[in-house]
Amino acid sequence: MSKINALCVYCGSSPGSDPAFVTAARALGKILAENAVRLVYGGGSVGLMGALADAVLDHGGEATGVIPEFLVQRERPRPLPQEVIVTADMHERKRIMFDRADGFVALPGGLGTLEELVEQLTWAQLGRHRKPILVANIAGYWDPLLRLIDHMRAVEFVAGALRVDFLSADRVEDILPKIRDAARRAAAADKAMAVPAARL
Repeated sequence: MSKINALCVYCGSSPGSDPAFVTAARALGKILAENAVRLVYGGGSVGLMGALADAVLDHGGEATGVIPEFLVQRERPRPLPQEVIVTADMHERKRIMFDRADGFVALPGGLGTLEELVEQLTWAQLGRHRKPILVANIAGYWDPLLRLIDHMRAVEFVAGALRVDFLSADRVEDILPKIRDAARRAAAADKAMAVPAARL
């Protein structure tokens, strides 16, 4: 996987208190559309999710919304022209989002966003995937989490062979370049490791 064709973006179903959050969601949506990167997201039409998807579609991009049936009334899936997948539960939702995406970005959000981000970090730490993960630290939103991860490293609950590898960006315009660069480096590393095996 050396190319980012689809990006999963985790974010809040609320707009949050800082206008910078919605501005960032809209800017990222525009960037994805202009770079022909499909958005994979939680499917809602409200909050940051709605702002993100609206920007993608308003600028001619493509989006796949994945939403569990029990959230349909609360988060109101955005109508066409996007693809909407309604799942039986959260587990199926997260699996489909993982399968459809080449990388992951966490914009500001609540407990659901945090849980989705931490799950991807955990899977990467355990070697279950090598897809790039980026924390979009808009207006310093994720500073407390970043400090917590540093603390976990300092007291050796995250150490050595079980590294937590992720990217971070304070500016929206840095998100896609960083994700793309990480995907290229991962693909190059995989190719280099495969060469000796092929010669055996």
